[in-house]
Amino acid sequence: MKVIIVGAGEVGYHIANKLSKENKDVVLIDMDAERLKQVNDTLDVQTLHGSGASPTLLRMAGIDSADMIIAVTDSDESNLVSCLMSRLISTGTTRIARIRNQDFFDIEEIKTGEILGLSLVINPEIEVVRTILRLLEVPGAVDVIDFADGLVRLIGLKINADSNLAGLTMAELREIDPEQHILIAAIYRETSVIIPHGKTRLEVGDLVYLPARPEEVERILKNFGRTTPTVRNVFIIGGGQVGRSLALALEDKPVTVKLIERSAETCQELGEILNKTIILKGDGTDLSLLEEENVGDADVFIALTNNEEENVLSCLQAKRLGAKEAITRVNKFSYIPLVTAIGLETVVSSRLSAISVILQYIRRGKVVSVAALKGEDAEAIEFVALESSDIVGRSIEEIKFPRQALIAAIVRQNHVIIPRGQTIIQPDDRIIIFTRREAVSKVEKAFMVKLEYF
Repeated sequence: MKVIIVGAGEVGYHIANKLSKENKDVVLIDMDAERLKQVNDTLDVQTLHGSGASPTLLRMAGIDSADMIIAVTDSDESNLVSCLMSRLISTGTTRIARIRNQDFFDIEEIKTGEILGLSLVINPEIEVVRTILRLLEVPGAVDVIDFADGLVRLIGLKINADSNLAGLTMAELREIDPEQHILIAAIYRETSVIIPHGKTRLEVGDLVYLPARPEEVERILKNFGRTTPTVRNVFIIGGGQVGRSLALALEDKPVTVKLIERSAETCQELGEILNKTIILKGDGTDLSLLEEENVGDADVFIALTNNEEENVLSCLQAKRLGAKEAITRVNKFSYIPLVTAIGLETVVSSRLSAISVILQYIRRGKVVSVAALKGEDAEAIEFVALESSDIVGRSIEEIKFPRQALIAAIVRQNHVIIPRGQTIIQPDDRIIIFTRREAVSKVEKAFMVKLEYF
């Protein structure tokens, strides 16, 4: 598979990194020579210096034989022109563009990709808002990912020091609630990802991912010593595109929302579009302001400015004052493990959201959706089991699946199955798999159509 990536920023670099480690043929184009030097020093990919909107450079990159072009520069205009040029030169190449300006995204023909023949248009900020809304539905969760049109919810929970689950093996965990099959699909422990087996023990500080039917989430949280209080009071720091979109989404919900924004001009604009939200001009890191506005009563405090340091500081202040939960927006990937290490466990990233959406179009087999998990060393992938794939008609224990991957849930005719070893895969099953990065190619192969089928 050959992929051309235009833009060697955080998103472009990390997609190139993932694909190169999976032995994909990657060409990375960027205007910044210094940035490309860093890429050449760290990644096994081809690089070209120049504009990804240049027909000459696109031909040099091999657009005629490319399966896909991904335009993820910081300029929406450049991304759109790059895809337009690639369409004129190579009609068979799949085109993906990141567009952040809401003015562009509001045009239906651009949003659907109709004008430029785009296969996918990504607005990372919208994806972040969707992530936050899911987190608000499951207070106490560090991560919440929906699969199979919401029939399966993957929940990330932290094992705290007071948890009675610390020290239990996976086999012992299942005995806590015999009526409910609890399956932990992945464990994040410090900087490593573990796909657990029966003898794997939980440790304090582990971040565990487990699948659940939406109606079972409350029961699972109870088993993990968590309550699910109703979210009533929400504080938002930052009235930019993400903060504004989130506040708009919460207008129709039974919550009280306060939004703090530095800019008087932005506050005025927000006042014209928000009816229920209380808008305050000020600094979200100002301790006296947070105390005055009773931030300690907040059920959820959400920092969404474009300044990561400000987001981290304001969330630490809010937690110190008594806010029950804090959600921190962090875009630099290198910051995420540092932020979680200082106690801010719930982190959202527009760049990580963009990568998750893009991966859906890169993965082979009939992939429905993909989520890049925290730290990017693992993914949750939703496949459709085609009738001709090797795994259909066989039980899970019979399938030669890589040890670094695990089938977490199966959706069969809108019925969710948390699988056991004897569960047999049937045609058209929607299968959700947790896999470490190094096992992705083997997982893809298992779901590919047999050649003899044709």
